[in-house]
Amino acid sequence: MNLIIKLLISTIVVFVLSYFLPGVHVTDLTGALLVAVVLGLLNTFLKPVLVLLTIPVTFFTLGLFLLVINAIIILICDYFIIEFSVDSFVDALLFSVLLSITQSILNKIFVSED
Repeated sequence: MNLIIKLLISTIVVFVLSYFLPGVHVTDLTGALLVAVVLGLLNTFLKPVLVLLTIPVTFFTLGLFLLVINAIIILICDYFIIEFSVDSFVDALLFSVLLSITQSILNKIFVSED
């Protein structure tokens, strides 16, 4: 049940952020759902590999390089999903930061800790 709630939260946040950020475009709610699913899969399977490969850079930047990894994952998602587009790397970076913050807050409120 928590997975469905997290997926709905991600879908809604992606859809809402696309209205507020001029460089991020989602065609419809179905596209936002697809983005949420693909981001979840990329964060599960690809992100750990990227983090492992960039440990030295992440160490020297005091963890700030993780923001770059998140933006890269957003751009990969943009590449695979037709209904989703991001205009630039800076837009992807801003989108990933706002998405992470908003998801964290909403998950604390709506997802039970079983």
